[in-house]
Formats: sequence, structure tokens, C-alpha cells
Amino acid sequence: MSVEVTQHDPAGEPHGGAFYFDFTSPDAYLAAERVLPVLGERGLSAEWVPIRSPRDWAGGFRCADEETIARTEIERRAAARGLQPVRWPPPFEGELALRAATYAKSIGRVVSFALAAFRQAYAGGHDLGDSDVVLIAASACEMHPRAVLQAIERDAVAAELDAATALAVERGVLDVPALWFPEQPVRHGDEALA
Repeated sequence: MSVEVTQHDPAGEPHGGAFYFDFTSPDAYLAAERVLPVLGERGLSAEWVPIRSPRDWAGGFRCADEETIARTEIERRAAARGLQPVRWPPPFEGELALRAATYAKSIGRVVSFALAAFRQAYAGGHDLGDSDVVLIAASACEMHPRAVLQAIERDAVAAELDAATALAVERGVLDVPALWFPEQPVRHGDEALA
């Protein structure tokens, strides 16, 4: 499959579209697994941009039954798409993985890292707040462990994640996953890809 790479200017402004994601969202996992072919069929491309989601998926439920229904729906959609059965990770803080993804973006490996990390979390049931799990995802896309560990501690990487999140919110991103294209409304949720 041929994938068009979106050019990125030094100021951080993507030319073309943006696919915004956060690892704490299982909806973003489902969207990540199909965004490339869906956009490719339409002759579109979008830069993958890790952000801190404005909405907490796990904390957004009014009761346990509502969360069970949401999880069942995620599992159903994953099965319908031929993905591995969902193995739910323990609740995790996504900052470590988001910083690693921000670093991966700077070296041209954000797509491969993001897919590996999502699969560690939702196909493997692993905690992306654990640096060892993040390093396993990084190794899957040939990112050196020492470079990743150093990058996630850098203030510049945290600042880039802050800036990406702020720009997403400025563009109208209310939740992840989200697709943004210039002069179009933001599309939120895995279902928006349809």
C-alpha cells in the first residue's frame, strides 16, 4: 500500500490534514487501525498528531453499566474489522506514550510507533504508563530505547506536545480520535471515518 506523506513545516503546522489521537482512547485505537486505507481511498492524507485528549474516555461514564456498554461496543467493532480481540489494559496515564509518540513524530516514525503502542494497549492489555511497554512499542519500529528514554524527559518534547494539544483545541477538537482538514468541520470519533 502506498501512503502519501504529509509535509510538515518547521513551525509545526501540518500542510493538509491531521489525525489527532491519544492512547487512552480505545476509539482512537479503532480509528488508527483504519485511517490510512480510508483516507487513501479518497486520495487524502493526514499527519498523525499525538495530543492530550480534551475528554477522559474512562472518566466520561455516568455509571458502570454505561462503561460496560461502551466497552462491549468497542469489542464488537474490533471483531467486525478482523482485529485481535480487545484485551483491556489497566487504567493508565498516557503521558509517557504521548511523549514517545511526539518524539517518534519528529523522526518520521509516528505511524508505526502509534500502531505498535495501540496494539500493546488494546490487543495485548498492557499499561502504556509503564516505560518497558512503551519501549517494546518503540523497538517494534526500530526506535533506540536510550533515545526514546532521553526524549521523553526533554522539556522540548513536552512543549511540542503542549503546542500540538493547544492547536488541536484551537481547531475545534473536542475529543479523540479527530480528523481535521483545512476549511472543513472537525470529524470526531471512529465512526467519522465512515
